[in-house]
Amino acid sequence: MTRRLDLAALADVPDSMRPRVDPRELSVGIVHLGIGAFHRAHQAVFTEDAMVASGERAWGVCGVSQRSRRVVDQLAPQDDLYAVLERSAGATAARVVGTVREVLCGCDDVDPVLERIAAPSTRVVSLTVTEKGYRLRPATGHLDMADAEVTADLAGRPPRTVVGQLVRGLERRRRADAGPITVLCCDNLPANGVVVARLVSDFCDRMPDSVGLGAWIAQAVRFPCTMVDRIVPATVAGDRAEAARLLGLRDEGTVVTEPFSQWVIEDDFAAARPGWERAGATLTDDVAPYETMKLRLLNGSHSTLAYLGALAGCEFMADAVRTADLGPLVEGLMAEVRPTLAVPDGFDVAAYSSTLLERFANPALRHRTIQVAMDGSQKLPQRLLHGASELLASGVAPRLTAFAIAGWMRYVTAGVSETGSALPVDDPLSPRLAAATAGAGSAAAICDALLGVTEIFGAQLAADATFRGLVLDGLDRLTRTGVAAAVRATLAG
Repeated sequence: MTRRLDLAALADVPDSMRPRVDPRELSVGIVHLGIGAFHRAHQAVFTEDAMVASGERAWGVCGVSQRSRRVVDQLAPQDDLYAVLERSAGATAARVVGTVREVLCGCDDVDPVLERIAAPSTRVVSLTVTEKGYRLRPATGHLDMADAEVTADLAGRPPRTVVGQLVRGLERRRRADAGPITVLCCDNLPANGVVVARLVSDFCDRMPDSVGLGAWIAQAVRFPCTMVDRIVPATVAGDRAEAARLLGLRDEGTVVTEPFSQWVIEDDFAAARPGWERAGATLTDDVAPYETMKLRLLNGSHSTLAYLGALAGCEFMADAVRTADLGPLVEGLMAEVRPTLAVPDGFDVAAYSSTLLERFANPALRHRTIQVAMDGSQKLPQRLLHGASELLASGVAPRLTAFAIAGWMRYVTAGVSETGSALPVDDPLSPRLAAATAGAGSAAAICDALLGVTEIFGAQLAADATFRGLVLDGLDRLTRTGVAAAVRATLAG
């Protein structure tokens, strides 16, 4: 069997692919909750490049796996090294990244995680746990106090939720007088720093033993907002085989991504931080315009392609762009929501939109539609619904946005695609969605049932007659005629 990647084997890796800083020189300064593929292809790469530029070596990452030992088992035998495969249509480039210096499993023993958060050497806690990992109610933006895991954490068990772990770690840091710290959310939530600060406050308010903790957090912890952008599909066996061919070593932790990457960060830190701007990140006083642009143009279009592409039988996102006029549909969708955006000075939003279509169509990424379609209940508000509400308030009918939402409704109720492949509903609200639509025998009944899920739609938007009519029209077309015909009719107006 091919030798496995680890520190001892780095000498056998081609020079151009080795870590850009010696991993043995790094100390841990960042705790990252949710060490999945996205963090390893995005923030970890920015951090390594920042250390190259600055000469600092104090920003190694302790990664925390929230739900299973899979990442621990992949990386620990490799001294936490892994390869990033950067794929364009014509080539693949590989590099080994050494930023991650420790991986812990929060679902096994949370105490080492809390100790890392409390350590004086830790100055940043970053997060990529997906929208559902925060256990918030999308319609309110507050912590879901009815969630059984949140309730158990508040009752005093070793915390398993990300907010519980974060608060208990900060509580331990306060007791240790370890100094100020920054909590850096890197998930696709509007005003993500503000949201996480609110969830932490919600948790503190319900803790029976939190006297003084909230006041200390308000004084010693900062929650800057961020916007992150890089497409990172799930790794498959063929990706690991390609990494082994390029490296000459077996790598169980390989991640795959595109050449494009972007990181916009609010410059509001409680303590020291890596010089991420020296690696290409944008530090700004206001992330909101970038964030809204990305959520509505990139993420809204991505979700639309995923639902409709999967319904049409497309396995991969690149295929969906070329199928059933979906490329022109999302191009029109981006044009529809553009008036709701506050575009930063000097930013070419039309060129950005064109770049998005090129990125979606990258055939080398093999990003699965059903992967992007996961967790729709958590994604719809910020990606599609907020824009629809703003258009309606300005007197504009959100015709294509409503059709995209109809695509989600059809996806979560169809069961199978038009080619007979299964359409799994991987969503924290899947039991609620199934119960709401049980017995709904028509497009109108399904539309009304799903609009009645207030956790997603709230009350005002669901009650808007124009919005309901547009969504129902799209859902009826998709149900009767299929994706291709429905898209053509929608584009024809």
